[in-house]
Amino acid sequence: MAQPLHPFAKFVAILGRGKTKQRALSVAEAREAMAMILRGEAEPAQIGAFLMLLRLKEEAPSEIAGFTLGTRDVLHLPAEIPQVDLDWSSYAGKRRQLPYFLLSAILLAQNGVRVFMHGASEHTPGRVYTDDVLRALGFPIAASLEEASAQITARNFAYTPLSVLSPKLQELMELKPLLGLRSPVHSFSRMINPFAAPTMLVGIFHRGFMDIHAGAASILGQPVASVFRGEGGEVERRPNKPTQVGSTIGAGDMQSEIWPQLLPEGHQPPDEVMDIDDLLALWQGRSANAYAVASVTGTLAIALKSLGKAEDIAAAQAQAEAMWNARDTGYLPLRA
Repeated sequence: MAQPLHPFAKFVAILGRGKTKQRALSVAEAREAMAMILRGEAEPAQIGAFLMLLRLKEEAPSEIAGFTLGTRDVLHLPAEIPQVDLDWSSYAGKRRQLPYFLLSAILLAQNGVRVFMHGASEHTPGRVYTDDVLRALGFPIAASLEEASAQITARNFAYTPLSVLSPKLQELMELKPLLGLRSPVHSFSRMINPFAAPTMLVGIFHRGFMDIHAGAASILGQPVASVFRGEGGEVERRPNKPTQVGSTIGAGDMQSEIWPQLLPEGHQPPDEVMDIDDLLALWQGRSANAYAVASVTGTLAIALKSLGKAEDIAAAQAQAEAMWNARDTGYLPLRA
């Protein structure tokens, strides 16, 4: 006797009907599918097939938007949502350069901008991850969104790992060594934005994902989202290369700007040591590193313009450099 079709099977079928009949999931379909996965209503075999069919097809903006909404549907938010200015995702990890972008985010927090950062770690060997660096700088890692809310209120900054936001998504991300490929989780997790910050920064590995993420942000009605190919896939400007930044304003079309290089064109040698103390020394003024400073201020400039605090690229860069020069060098490591 034939068994009834599993409720999740329809989503696998949409993606696996072959080149002529397959199509992208609609926003509603992607939302339902991801919510089912996160509620434990899909079988492991279905999840593996679903993720790899998506990877083979490549995700569409409608799917990224729907997966984001499905994730938000099952999040456990605190009773009181903190006011957050900027949602900053950090899911790649660094292997060639230290995470200078963290100093950009800390500078924003020092200047009154409320930043919520979220990310994942240990999914790819040989990388330095944000949570480890923040611990070394003295920042506590929020073990719940309630803790994150309290930290934002106290210091204008909090970091929460994906394993806290969604243990199931963390589990899916950790399938990469088993499946041999990244899954869509690596893409849409950047857009969860649990506290509904009006401005979002998204770093990508490949230029092709700019249109996908910007398109998803537009579908989601995100007030402001800036997407660019950052160093190592993080939200970090490479100062020795021009940077294309794609931004969406609400449900409008994507706007693209080319931010000029800040240093002479060239290849920055990889940091063979990746010593976190070098990051601290840079902040405290104990070391001079032109590439690192330009990376910090260049990333900060993109954030400032995205936040509407600067009218144009030149003004944003000037403001970022002034903030760097006026930083409290005694702030790090974080005082209790």
